[in-house]
Amino acid sequence: MPQDQLTVRHWGEASYEDVWHAMQDFTNQRDQDTQDEFWLVEHPPVFTQGQAGKPEHILNLGDIPLVKSDRGGQVTYHGPGQLIVYLLLDVRRKKLGVRHLVTSMENAIVALLAAYHIDAYAKPDAPGVYVAETMGTENKIASLGLRVRRGCSFHGLALNVNMDLAPFLRINPCGYAGMAMTQCSALGGPHTIDEAQSQLVPKLADLLGYQHLDYTTEKLKL
Repeated sequence: MPQDQLTVRHWGEASYEDVWHAMQDFTNQRDQDTQDEFWLVEHPPVFTQGQAGKPEHILNLGDIPLVKSDRGGQVTYHGPGQLIVYLLLDVRRKKLGVRHLVTSMENAIVALLAAYHIDAYAKPDAPGVYVAETMGTENKIASLGLRVRRGCSFHGLALNVNMDLAPFLRINPCGYAGMAMTQCSALGGPHTIDEAQSQLVPKLADLLGYQHLDYTTEKLKL
């Protein structure tokens, strides 16, 4: 299996639990010849809580369901207008460390936003991507959460593109009380999922050493 080939699978809109269980199945069933994949997806409204999630960071779920996931990190929100990129990679075969994966995701998002003259940055003590402070407020635009099992990664990144940010007020995003969230469309960045993913995916793939991308909308039969 060539190490520089990657399948990019478009899921469209799909429930968090369906895609999460598909990621688990894919990871359990893959072998040394399975090609690495990115999965691109939008989720209906859902809160997800990572393995270390603390209940005090959930303020008011309201009518939005909560799913306790096996990814890292605390609680976050997913909804339409947010670009999700899941990284299903054989990190042992690719010789990628988790820190390199996280840094690559952050750097790809920062580079995407820089193309729109948006000043964004990562923080060593709080994974994700943030935009420059305005009037003393720091705003988060992308969240990260990974799981590595059997030498393979799944879960990934969530970039706020053009969505309803109000549900973030019902939680302490990623475990930070009062964390302000923002999105690309509010800052003069990409306004659609297609616009964002068409630029982000090649940047991230390149940073991880994939030169040949195979795009597909075929659903997996696991």
